[in-house]
Amino acid sequence: MKITEEHIQELIKEIAGPDVIPLVLFLKGKKNISEFKLAEKLKLGVNQVRNMLYRINEYNLVHYTRKKDKSKGWYIYYWTFDENEAKTLIKDLRRKKLEKLKNKIHTETGGTFFVCPEGCLRMDYADAMEHDFVCKECGTKLVQLDNQKYIYSLNQQIKELEEELNTPEPEIKVKRTVKKVTKIKQKIKKAKKIIKPIAKKKKRIIRKISKNIRSKKRK
Repeated sequence: MKITEEHIQELIKEIAGPDVIPLVLFLKGKKNISEFKLAEKLKLGVNQVRNMLYRINEYNLVHYTRKKDKSKGWYIYYWTFDENEAKTLIKDLRRKKLEKLKNKIHTETGGTFFVCPEGCLRMDYADAMEHDFVCKECGTKLVQLDNQKYIYSLNQQIKELEEELNTPEPEIKVKRTVKKVTKIKQKIKKAKKIIKPIAKKKKRIIRKISKNIRSKKRK
């Protein structure tokens, strides 16, 4: 499953609230950002920023290190957003959502439902019969619900989620690494082609010098 920035925003909105999204977007891709810098960039109080960080720290989405300020004597916390943990959590939530949708499909296809034309309520067959097929809120006669469009919508959502979860992450980084390794190997080969003749020539010169020295000693 390919994780997008939109997925991350949806995750943060669901588990911590929309107000935390700007903080996460600022942290994303950076390391060890102090809570004071976060407060300055987001134009918020330090305590507000800490509250946001604690909210997402409950889900292990941020990690911190602390350093003691030598001049002031207190500890300053530096925060890093964990994208790998975010990916894991996004996938887990997607799987839970998929399971809920499948349970809804089972309920919708396995029963008969009635609704109030005024929009007051919806009942299954047993409840509707108990109330003589009359709305207990306004007294209007209930009508049978045609939920085929809703079932179709649920099926589409299930299909999209399954495709999303089963789509492998792009191997861009791997391909780039392979290309880099290939280029390095090519450079090494070229270097060897240049160095090899030089080394041979050097050996010939050394042999020649050694031979001259020996011949001079004999004389």
